[in-house]
Amino acid sequence: MKLRVILYVIGFSAFTASLGQNLYNPLLLQVQAELHTTSYLVSLSVSLFTLALAVMQIVFGPLADKKGRKAVLIPAIVLYTVSSIGCAYAPTIGYLLIFRVLQGIGAAAVPVVAAAIIGDLFRGKQLSQGMATYQLLLMLAPAIGPLVGGVIGEKYGYSATFLFLGAISLLLLIANFILLPETKPPFTHLKQSNRKYFALIFKHPVSRVILLFGFFQFMVYFIYLTFVPQILINTYLFQPAKTGVILLMMSCSTIISIKLGGSMLNRIGARKSLIYGFALHALSVILFAFTAQLSLVFLILNVCLFGFFMGLTGSIPTTLLTELFPEERATAIGVYNFIRYLGMASGPMIGALLYTGKSIVPLFLTCGFAFGAAILWGVRLMTKSSTTIENGVLDANQ
Repeated sequence: MKLRVILYVIGFSAFTASLGQNLYNPLLLQVQAELHTTSYLVSLSVSLFTLALAVMQIVFGPLADKKGRKAVLIPAIVLYTVSSIGCAYAPTIGYLLIFRVLQGIGAAAVPVVAAAIIGDLFRGKQLSQGMATYQLLLMLAPAIGPLVGGVIGEKYGYSATFLFLGAISLLLLIANFILLPETKPPFTHLKQSNRKYFALIFKHPVSRVILLFGFFQFMVYFIYLTFVPQILINTYLFQPAKTGVILLMMSCSTIISIKLGGSMLNRIGARKSLIYGFALHALSVILFAFTAQLSLVFLILNVCLFGFFMGLTGSIPTTLLTELFPEERATAIGVYNFIRYLGMASGPMIGALLYTGKSIVPLFLTCGFAFGAAILWGVRLMTKSSTTIENGVLDANQ
């Protein structure tokens, strides 16, 4: 019972940290008007948060492995709480940008530490189910964040959204301080302090495959988030407000399938789940390229299918990484998150080169085949590594 409580406390902590990325996105024009600034600087407040979130992944991961989970998590939530309140009362855009950077730094530690704690506390089927629950809470943030922020901001102003984050973070700070023990395992064979954590993670064949898959998956995901609204407007003459409904349907499909991903992992194993799940995800992108412009029904079905496979594979990489690197769990999760954020950043830039506002085939077919090529390379790498290990065992026995 206590483990479930801890799971939900750290899950909601990660959910709240993720809300900082998109809660006030619908209110950017309001921020621009009240702070008497430019659209560029207001957009920069979103980009700086994401940049801090990405870069600090590879800082907090090793720190949590060396100093402990709670020792990193508590100060990070304190920083997130204080900077959220600072954003609410920032008198100028300059102050807002500073507090957004600090808010992003505080937010960065939470998902890294949360996934590591789950790896510390759970084993076997409980690990995959716990990671699926965590991913479910994490995926709720982009699904409902803009809606909640829009409702609060419309009635009370954009400052209220940051005060809302500050209040929730304060409650979670108290909950983590009281309920969360230090879960970092007391390993008997500690690695040297100058151990090359990152080299270890990039060298392992399975983790290399996971990082590659994560990059392409989130690159394509942000291409969907960026260009599906444009396709709806250009092809089906949607008003901007209606496009949000389609993206919400995609997020709901993701949420529905997250638990199924945990069950699949338990039934057929982690490596098969990794390959099969991501292969189906790549195929859904290729299917979208050929059918999304045929009719609105096909577009909606394909967007939901993409979201479904997004959820199906959501807990597999983090589950595998926490099992592969028991002494470097937080570092491994931090590296994986960093690579995912690089994929997020590159997606819209790649999409801008391939989508002209006419045919969607060049963009999504290229992404689908690139994703598929990454899957094939991953299969080859893992097969080769398994064969090498088996041959090594045979040689040792002889």
